[in-house]
Amino acid sequence: MTLLVAVILIDQATKWWGWRHVAGPIINPGSEIAGRVVGHWYEDPLAGAFLDLFGLGALTTALLVLIRRRRPAAVLVSAALQIGGWASNQLDRLGMHTWTAPGSVRGAIDFIAVSHYRYNLADVFIVGATILFLASTGYLRGRGAYDRLRSERETSITPQAGHRARTPVRST
Repeated sequence: MTLLVAVILIDQATKWWGWRHVAGPIINPGSEIAGRVVGHWYEDPLAGAFLDLFGLGALTTALLVLIRRRRPAAVLVSAALQIGGWASNQLDRLGMHTWTAPGSVRGAIDFIAVSHYRYNLADVFIVGATILFLASTGYLRGRGAYDRLRSERETSITPQAGHRARTPVRST
């Protein structure tokens, strides 16, 4: 939880700084990932705010699912970085931008220039942590399929009810 809050604070501080000291920052009102139609919904003040509240609810749900049971440290760290980044961008769209970029429209401040695109530190956290999350949960190495096959093999060789398991014969 501390890491998640730290990501939000660091991201908001860099957005505040970027808005004031970096040439060409932009306000990103919504999601380019979801396509033009959904992007236009995000640009609408009322529909966009509703979608942002829904997104914050989804992030809260993800956090609750994450902390519900014990998980490996790499999964917890990467998920906290992801959720922190997404939450910081959502908070911008829900009103935090009035502190980081006073007088701006609703949206996240993007100021890190890469080619002709602009990003913010939360985006860097999200992308990097997603890669770490996928690696830590085994999806990048195909561990999900491997673990399922291994589990099926182990259950297929376990003794059936009423049968005695074979024990190896030891010679003396």
